[in-house]
Amino acid sequence: MTSTDEAGTEPEFYFADVFVFVSDYLAQLIRRRVNGTSATWCPKWWEHPEAGARLSALWLAWEHLRQDPALGMSTWWLHHADPHLRVLMDADSGPFAACSPKDGHTAYPFDPLPVDARPE
Repeated sequence: MTSTDEAGTEPEFYFADVFVFVSDYLAQLIRRRVNGTSATWCPKWWEHPEAGARLSALWLAWEHLRQDPALGMSTWWLHHADPHLRVLMDADSGPFAACSPKDGHTAYPFDPLPVDARPE
């Protein structure tokens, strides 16, 4: 196979999409005290744009790095999973801060970041 052939091929994913990755892998693997005080999680994580973006990035990084049998998973944990999970599960300032693992999702309790119009 030439480099031209390789560039045109779509990657084969182990997980069909981010939803399967989160429900079948990440949610089964990650075990934390999610009490809403020290860490939190939203059962409707996909309703949070930042969480969806971060979890999609985690999934795509996992799919890429799983191909490296030597350092791939260590790299994924250290440089992708650990930092993203710290932000996602931060009970004070993470995207799930108003949600509860027991009481569920709170719809968009925070405003988007303020942005001024671009100068002309």
